[in-house]
Order: sequence, then C-alpha cells, then structure tokens
Amino acid sequence: MRETAKAMPGRKTIFGGAVRTGRPVVTLTMMAICAVAFALDWAIPGGFVFQNFAYAPFTTATEPWRMITSAFLHSTNITHIAFNMYALWILGNALEPAFGRARFLSIYLVSAFAGSVGVLLLSPVDTVVVGASGAVFGLFGALFVVQKKRGGDLRQIVVLLLINAALGFFIPNIAWQAHLGGLIAGSLCAVAVAYAPARNRNAVQWGAMAAIVLVLVGLTLYKVSTFPAFLIG
Repeated sequence: MRETAKAMPGRKTIFGGAVRTGRPVVTLTMMAICAVAFALDWAIPGGFVFQNFAYAPFTTATEPWRMITSAFLHSTNITHIAFNMYALWILGNALEPAFGRARFLSIYLVSAFAGSVGVLLLSPVDTVVVGASGAVFGLFGALFVVQKKRGGDLRQIVVLLLINAALGFFIPNIAWQAHLGGLIAGSLCAVAVAYAPARNRNAVQWGAMAAIVLVLVGLTLYKVSTFPAFLIG
C-alpha cells in the first residue's frame, strides 16, 4: 500500500508546524520541478528554458522572476542536478518533518531568492547562474541551527559546509556568491523559527521571515538603482 502523508490534527512539531506522517511532500515536489525543468531544457530546442528562466544580475529590473526560477534549473551536466537533488533529499528528510511543510517551503524559497541576491551584489552584472545550490546551502544553514537548538553534534555539518564552500572557490563555474546568500538567509530564517518564543510563536516566526524577505527586496532595489539606465529599461 502506498504511503501517503497525513496530518495529525492538533499535533505540532517542536517548531510549530503540523505533524504529518508519510513522505516529505514539499521536498519531493521541489525535486520533481527541478527534474521536469531539466528534462524540458534538454527537450526544447534553442535553449529556450535557459534563455527565459536563468538568472543574471542584468535581468533583475525587467525580469525579476528569474531570481526564483533559476533555482529550479541546472546545467546540462547531469552531476550538477544529481548532487543538488541528493543534498535536497537528505536535508529535506531531516528538516521538513521538523519545521512542517509551510515553514520548510518558506525557508527553501527565501534561501533561493537570497542566493540570487548574493549573485546580484557580489558578481559581475553579466554572470549567469542556475541551480538549487543557493537554496540547498540555506537548508545546510537551517540544519546547523536545528542541531544547535537540539544540542546535537555540529561537527559533521560544519565539515560538510566547509567542504562545499571551498569547492565554490576552487572549482570554476560554481557561484559561491549564491551559496553565501542562501546560507545566510536560510540560517536567519531557521533562527527565527527555532528560537521564537512559545507565546506568539507563529507571529514571531512569520514576521521575522517576512522581515528577511523585505531586507532582500531592499538590497535588490538598491543594487538595481545603481545600474546604468540601459539595463533598467
């Protein structure tokens, strides 16, 4: 019999999300979207998917949705998507049940957005990026916060973070700027969720994450304001 995710009425995770049994639905959905986008990029000629949904800083003012859509695309090198999906599967299985679907999805998407903001702030204007690694690094940061909150062993997470961060500096065509942006935002969101006081917990959690998004939007608007007029359109 297929195992399906079911809510358990009245029961909450330690971070306030609804307790659900079954598979991590949000994690699987994100993986499925990435897989479909990867297949479409191969199937549709002329690089249509890449040309319309990848992100580069110069597209920010006229096509801001690319700051999110690029996180669901990957290069045609199978190892790129394979590594990110493996990491997402591992991290999602650990974090989605702990945070609950809504909080987990929010942290993932905010981290993806922050990865693009990192590229916007720290990369040349014509740098083109795709990949879920900004969001994945956000989940790494979130896992560190969760382990810290629970009093768990942090050494393995720190080693993994350092190794993956180092790869961005030594292997060409890896956007360490996206990794940094995602890591910072994911960690901050997780702090808001994990350390919110029991009283008014939902308001504090969602308010703090909304504030993080507003800061990212503000940084985006500021950087765009410095662009030459021909890039703003």
